[in-house]
Amino acid sequence: MDFFHACLWAFWYDSLLNRNSKGFVIEKFKEFPITYTLIILNSIVFILPILMPSWNELFYQYGALHGTLVVVYGETYRLFTSMFLHSNAMHMVMNMLSLYMVGRMVERLFKSWAYLSLYFISGLFGSFAYMYMSLFDSAVGASGAIFGIFGALAGFAWVHRNSMQRQFMQFMRDFGIILVINFFIGIIFPSIAMSAHIGGLIAGVIGGMIIAKSLNYIWAYIGGSLLILIGFYNYLQV
Repeated sequence: MDFFHACLWAFWYDSLLNRNSKGFVIEKFKEFPITYTLIILNSIVFILPILMPSWNELFYQYGALHGTLVVVYGETYRLFTSMFLHSNAMHMVMNMLSLYMVGRMVERLFKSWAYLSLYFISGLFGSFAYMYMSLFDSAVGASGAIFGIFGALAGFAWVHRNSMQRQFMQFMRDFGIILVINFFIGIIFPSIAMSAHIGGLIAGVIGGMIIAKSLNYIWAYIGGSLLILIGFYNYLQV
């Protein structure tokens, strides 16, 4: 079994185990609507160019993140469309597998709108971090947003570390292992935008810590993040 099929099998493993349960798919969707909706949207965007090859170039031409087009020509919509594009099957499966595992945990802990806010704000910070480091290059992928929600879990766990005790230590060990693995993956595959991962991760950690203190502070996080992003955008235009 090659790497792609191994990841695909892992992604659907939970569903295969429960394939005989009546209404299983519907019930799981109701339990984690945001996570599954994001996975479905990413999957549709990935599959459409395969079914219609002529769309492949159009998707990347008009949807990929490119710093010059965003900053100079004002095509800010690319900051969002690029989060739903992936360069190849491995890229797609790895991101969706990560979203499947981490997203459901975040969806259990946080309110739906807080989860979505963390996801897209982290994705935006990841995109801006990438543009700052590689203004003239193109990039696609949901990695910044996914690292953001993983970072949110880390931030949440850090605030509640005293009450979590042993679970916190286990989580932080797993967190460190994942960071190390992704660091080496970034070295092995130079095409991976490590700056986007780091930008999204930092934004997520801060958001998770804020939400752990009080959910009411999420509005300050959203407002402050938007002000920083607007200021960063103006800085890049100089």
